Amino acid sequence: MEKYFNVAGPCFPAKHYMLPALDRMPQIRRLVEQEMYFVIHAPRQTGKTTAVKALAREINAKGDRYALYCTLETLQNATDPAVSNAAIRDLILDNAHSDPAFPAPLCAHEGEPPSNGGVGLAVRTALRTICREAGRPVVVFFDEADCLAGNVLISFLRQLRDGYVNRDSVPFPASIALVGMLDVRDYKAQIRPDGQSLGQISPFNVITEDLMLRNFTESEVAALYAQHTEATGQVFEPAALEKVWEFTSGQPWLVNALARECVVKIHNYDYSAPITADDVETAKETIIRRRDTHVDSLMERLREPRVRRVVEPVIFGGDRIVSSNSADWRFVTDLGLLREENGSLVPSNRMYAEIIGRYLTRDVQDEMIQSIPQTPWATPEGLDMPGLMAAFQTFWRENSGADRRAYEYGEATPHLVLMAFLQRVTNGDGHILREMALGSRRLDLCVEYRGRRYAVEVKTAKNFAGEKSYVQLASYLDSLGLTEGWMAVFDNDADKPWDEKLYNRDVGFNGKTLHIVGL
Repeated sequence: MEKYFNVAGPCFPAKHYMLPALDRMPQIRRLVEQEMYFVIHAPRQTGKTTAVKALAREINAKGDRYALYCTLETLQNATDPAVSNAAIRDLILDNAHSDPAFPAPLCAHEGEPPSNGGVGLAVRTALRTICREAGRPVVVFFDEADCLAGNVLISFLRQLRDGYVNRDSVPFPASIALVGMLDVRDYKAQIRPDGQSLGQISPFNVITEDLMLRNFTESEVAALYAQHTEATGQVFEPAALEKVWEFTSGQPWLVNALARECVVKIHNYDYSAPITADDVETAKETIIRRRDTHVDSLMERLREPRVRRVVEPVIFGGDRIVSSNSADWRFVTDLGLLREENGSLVPSNRMYAEIIGRYLTRDVQDEMIQSIPQTPWATPEGLDMPGLMAAFQTFWRENSGADRRAYEYGEATPHLVLMAFLQRVTNGDGHILREMALGSRRLDLCVEYRGRRYAVEVKTAKNFAGEKSYVQLASYLDSLGLTEGWMAVFDNDADKPWDEKLYNRDVGFNGKTLHIVGL
């Protein structure tokens, strides 16, 4: 069977190009050997399920333990512990007794009473049952464990704790892993969303470690693609590999999706054609516009208030408005949407930064289609940036009030509207690279259009600091190898007349030409 790049569900060695997922969590085997209870967390579609299924196969092949994989995704939004306990009991027993690796013969359990303690102990009883029947130490991986919340999660965890503390005398799994997007602290937030007390005994005091499944490294991306080259002869050019790393920072789904788009859609399995940097650029653009499920589900989170509270200041470079220890901060990083860098928050990769900007400006872009012509500022040499920025000054004066009311992202509204305007103008012939960072007090945009680049730094008037701001823009120009750039300064003072807000100033600074545009 010809292997392919997988973008849907877990990977299997016989079908897919893949890297050993366990290599990204080397300590997991030792935790199993030491009979620990632990948490594995990472964003969606990074390889968690692939990793734990691979470990389960490895354990069962060795034969000294039995490993059971059980997904709890059907329990999403469950609220009744009695119903959920019974459902989890059936999942455990059904999965074990239908698993060819289970060491005991099939044992019918339909119609059995859940336990002497009633359905409230059904999970504990089911786990005891498979441990007794297996006749050897049992390891259980509960995937999608973060589907459980509130009283359902409390009941589930307390049964695990009860079995854990008594496993010296009563059969119970030697090791259990909770697998999902959440870390231990986030599970606690799931349990007590309203400050609910768990009493003196926490069900989490049996959790030994919290493992994070990391992204691919740059060398691992190259190794993954090399498998395709070895199998087919089709080469990913060095510049293409650099582009993939630049766009994805090793996010596994994006890495596979870009490769698949290039191989299948762009070249239609013509393995004689090398994959180029331009192919990767085209693939990136297609994936963003197509809004595949991975992208769409992540972007829909941007409408959630807890996500907006964290993302909004990142867009315009404001100071943090939530603590780095808060559940909101952890939730957004657990989603994989943002990552911590030098004590700040930034988009996890360039594709996510672009997707955030496009998604939040989509409605305004749709409105602009009728009112903003796409190419009046295009010239054979590139963009007429002075004319474009002057046009935006007029647009902002006429539309800022309405746009401000329509946007959910408050203080980031001006930045988003400018991004929408630039996206509308460059759509089809250019790209916008976005540099966002919490606390930076600016948004850096690089407009790439017909082979030329234009730097635009966006600030609010309260964060405009004269020479200090010039230093920031000059530094950004240096990073891009440019000598000319624009700084858009938005004044949010509703009482100030537009004649004072709108201005254009040219500043020579450190050998650069800086165009300061008041808005």
